[in-house]
Amino acid sequence: MNVIISNRYATMLQQLDIDIIKSLSGEFEVDEIVSTFQNFYFQRMILDITAIKDYQDIKNLQKLSIALDMDKVILLLDDSLESSSNEYLSKLISMGIYNFTKNAEGVMYLYNNPNSYRDVAHIHQLENMNESSGESGDNQKIIVNNVVTQVHQVKIIGFKNITEDAGATTLVYMLKKQLEKNYQVVGIEVDRRDFMFFNDKDLVSTTTNELNGILAKYSGYDVILIDVNKSVAAEGICNEIFYLIEPSTIKLNKLMLVNNKVLDVLKNKKVVLNKSVLSSKDVLDFEYESRLKVCYNIPPLDDREKNIMALNKFLVRLGFDKQQDEEHEKKNKILGLFG
Repeated sequence: MNVIISNRYATMLQQLDIDIIKSLSGEFEVDEIVSTFQNFYFQRMILDITAIKDYQDIKNLQKLSIALDMDKVILLLDDSLESSSNEYLSKLISMGIYNFTKNAEGVMYLYNNPNSYRDVAHIHQLENMNESSGESGDNQKIIVNNVVTQVHQVKIIGFKNITEDAGATTLVYMLKKQLEKNYQVVGIEVDRRDFMFFNDKDLVSTTTNELNGILAKYSGYDVILIDVNKSVAAEGICNEIFYLIEPSTIKLNKLMLVNNKVLDVLKNKKVVLNKSVLSSKDVLDFEYESRLKVCYNIPPLDDREKNIMALNKFLVRLGFDKQQDEEHEKKNKILGLFG
């Protein structure tokens, strides 16, 4: 059953086709809302932002986010400059408030398809971007499924070792070096600190608990590469994820000894053979024996090389082609980035 707290948009919310267990109308202090519903079971709360007294003060939303499970709350925004600005929305996201919209259709969409961080990460703007100047055509607000979002989208790509030490950390480092020639890109590793050995400011080590904040910080970037390690939450955030297998006999035998069902889990996943000396025929044999489809076969690489052709081909497979690079450079000129 569901809860509705309404004020200015009471008529709109009364017309929603959902079961209601409790409904309040008026303007309330955050403490009143918290005391009423903190220990109250509900499926969803539809919260008219104008029902929160002094909602323009983001600290009042922060109080709410601390006390209630915001995954269950759908926030109906008004059209005021304060609550619909990019800065305000970014602060909501930083608090874990992901479900917000401006109309009844958006409420029903979020009711049936609640957002995760990945769905709203692109709403954040580049730091110090002047929203009203019109300089950034790629950051104009649009409506997708009646939910506020942005044209600018960051591509989040994850890498996970399946065999022991399959090379996800170094692969992220090398891919970052290739991509940074044409893109704003950052590499993130979760629950490990191996990036410290590369001495690169665009390689960030963090924890699962701090990951959302780090992603928010870099949401204006074009590409985020994540070494997910064993973080289930990090896997869920990625737009796409590649599972790395080093196909040596000893690594495969160790893998099967630890978990003989792992290949079944990888079916229909994007499997990459890394640090692989297999020929094209060997890869076909591997696919037949493992019943897996290999997305790409990466040979052992020298991470000191400046331009690695094998990685360039892999990046083309990921959708980073010459035409996209040219379009990106044009966008950077429009934004005034990189001179």
